[in-house]
Amino acid sequence: MPNLYGDIVSDLCAGLVGGLGVVGAANLGADAAVFEAVHGSAPDIAGRNIANPTALLLSAVMMLRHLEEDAAAGRIMEALRRVLSAGQVRTRDLHGTATTTEFAEAICRML
Repeated sequence: MPNLYGDIVSDLCAGLVGGLGVVGAANLGADAAVFEAVHGSAPDIAGRNIANPTALLLSAVMMLRHLEEDAAAGRIMEALRRVLSAGQVRTRDLHGTATTTEFAEAICRML
């Protein structure tokens, strides 16, 4: 769908699954693909170490799958699943207290 409608639909869908911080996005064209977090750059929280990195991580997973790097994508998804399931490391938007760095480090430890 065109960009404007795609933005509206992706934002609505993000609200159904937990918010903009947990949704990755792919823009696929005939000759190119761009992967990004649905929320965009989030300048209001830039540099504050409070963003949830899940959306960007999921975008990277989509890119890996697009590149047929399924094993790497699967390892990252499993690490993310384990961190979220444990419930001990969550960012503010997921009712936790972890910083962006702490959440990312928890993912890295699970890898």
